[in-house]
Order: sequence, then C-alpha cells, then structure tokens
Amino acid sequence: MGKIDHDAVLRARVLLLGSGTLRPLEQVHAYRVLAEVSPRAYLPKLVDALLSLGYRSRDPEVDLVLAAEAVEAARRIAGAARVERLCRALHAYQAALFALGRRAEGRAACEEMAAAGRGGRLANILAEEGRFREAAELNEKAARNGTGEYSFWNMVEWAANLEGAGLQGEALAVFGELLDETRREAAGQGAALAILTWELVHLSRMREAAGRGEDAAATRREALTVLEELATTGEPKNWSCILAWWVTLFALSGRADEPAATAESPMPPFGTDRGWSRDTREAFLGALPGLETEAARLRGAGRLPELVDVRRRISIRVALSEGDHPHRFAERLKPYFDEGVVLARRLPDDPARLARALTDRAMFLVAARTFEPAHADFAEAVALLDAR
Repeated sequence: MGKIDHDAVLRARVLLLGSGTLRPLEQVHAYRVLAEVSPRAYLPKLVDALLSLGYRSRDPEVDLVLAAEAVEAARRIAGAARVERLCRALHAYQAALFALGRRAEGRAACEEMAAAGRGGRLANILAEEGRFREAAELNEKAARNGTGEYSFWNMVEWAANLEGAGLQGEALAVFGELLDETRREAAGQGAALAILTWELVHLSRMREAAGRGEDAAATRREALTVLEELATTGEPKNWSCILAWWVTLFALSGRADEPAATAESPMPPFGTDRGWSRDTREAFLGALPGLETEAARLRGAGRLPELVDVRRRISIRVALSEGDHPHRFAERLKPYFDEGVVLARRLPDDPARLARALTDRAMFLVAARTFEPAHADFAEAVALLDAR
C-alpha cells in the first residue's frame, strides 16, 4: 500500500454518506480510495461498482478495462466473498476479451474460473474449439460433484460434447437419462409433450448416427405416438415460451454439416443456447450472406442435393438468430421449412433428405403449436425411413 491521501479518504467518505444518489463513476472513484484503507469492507463494493459500470457500457474496450480492474480487486479480497466476486469479474473479463477476438487470453480467464470451481464457461470455450472430450469431462465433473443443476440444458450440453468426441455410447446414455426424466415429468404434466417430442426425435437421430437403426426406428415410433396425442388433444396444460428447447436441438442436429471446430476457426458450442462467445456467434450468424450466395449458385447449377443442405444450414442460423422470439414466430420462420420440403420433394431418389426436411418442419410446427400438420409431416417421414 502506498502513502495514504487522508484528504481523499475523507472526501470519499463524505461523498458516500451524502444524501444524494451517486453516479456509478462517482461510486467507483470513492471505493477505489477507500479500498486502500479498508480493503475488507470496500474491495467487494469496488468490484460490484466496476461491474455495474461495465454493464452500462456499449464499448468492449471500456468493458475490458473495467473488468480487468474488477479482477485485480477481486483477487485481493480475503475470505468467503472472494470466489463469488472473482468469478463474476472473470466472467465479465473473458466476455470482453472474446468480443475483441482475444481468445487465448479469454480462455485463460475461463481456466481461472474453472480452477475456482466454475467450469461451465471453459466447457463452452473448449467445445467451440473442437476439444469436446475435455469439455465433456468438465460437464461430467460438474454433474458428479453436484455443482451443475440437473436440467435439460446441462444434460444436452454434456451429451453433445460426448458425441462430438466420438463417444457415442456415453452420449446416448446421458441423453437417455434426460429423456427418462422428461418422460416421468410429462406423465405428471411437469413437462411439455412438445419437449418430450423434440427429445425423442433427437435421440432417434443420435441412435441412427451411432448405427443403431432398430433403436432409432423404435424411438421415432414413440415420438409419433406422442405427436398423435398432441394432434388429438393438444398439450394438457399451457406452457410459457419453450422455443429455446426446439432451437437448441434443431441447431445441434446440424453440427455435422458445419466445418470442424478448431482453435483457429471456432464454431458455436452446439448443445447449449448459452455461453457462446460473441466473436464465435457473430462469425457463425455472419456467414448467412455467403450461404445465401452459395445457395443461389447451386440453384442456378441445378445441384439440388447440395442446395437442400445449404438451405438447411441457413434455416438453422435463422432459428438461432430469431427463433426463440414468439412474436409472429410461425409467419417469420415457416417459409424456410416449407422451402426445405419443396426442394427435397424434387429428389425422388433421396428419401433420406425428404424425411429430414419433413422432420425439421414437423418439429418446427410443434414449436408453432400446429400439431395436426406436424403429425402428418412426421408420419410421412417415419414411413419413408421405415421403408428403407
């Protein structure tokens, strides 16, 4: 600690004791001074004030400076308050670093968070860089230690990372555990039948990819039964917006059609709708114009199979960009899924692509709560797949 400016300390105390409301920057200045003389009392307040000031910023460079100072202040905190505030400061710090494209430094901040017991963000970053096995190990550690809430989000992320690592059996076991829980909850009206349908369809895709065709067919038939119930009676109760569940699984279903993720060319952490680095998200969604150009080229060349695949990649990006907003949901997104089916029907010798397009539209229609057409689409898809 350097020489204390007692006049500055007095001014800071008077400022904080005043009757007026302090601006955030004034709070930061006051806590900076007082943290030097009473670190136990004022370092936590300084961290909170710096982070609050950062939340009001729209400039990643400003965010970085404030978050870096918050991290340094948090490291000086003694006692039980240290870990919580250090992790909050590190979270803001890594977000600013990734927004500026400084991935190595951002990863280091996430590693420090993981060392403090908060490994979720590091798991996302590792998945973005194709390091799925390491990401899955962090997912498992959180689950085994009870630090990760048992939820759709955690289990889907874990299963996705296992599958990305080529551990298909383990991925199926984790996703199957989630599905068993969803079945139990749906039976007691504790989960939406729509979510159960999406999970069943995704598990059928996982089983198909793992070479378990008979199991995949059985799971599709179970999904068709649930869809028939929805088409006949609807959801037993009303649910708030659950579109994020559909978006997450739809995006995950398209991971294999995207370039492989690497540290030099990261991809989104498919399997979660949270924790995407800003640079990765912007690059992924920013590819839309290029894909539209590629689709136009393929259409002009009459290359229908490749066109169907590119249009699906476009649909996934649109869903990720705006698919969890309920306002005019069906009106905004339905044309993409209709086009996918129309194009696939022009490939009479490719029932797999048509079944995929019909399944995609069916699951979208479930999200749009249009259950009868969804059932018709999925019934056709199941018949096509069973006839192979």
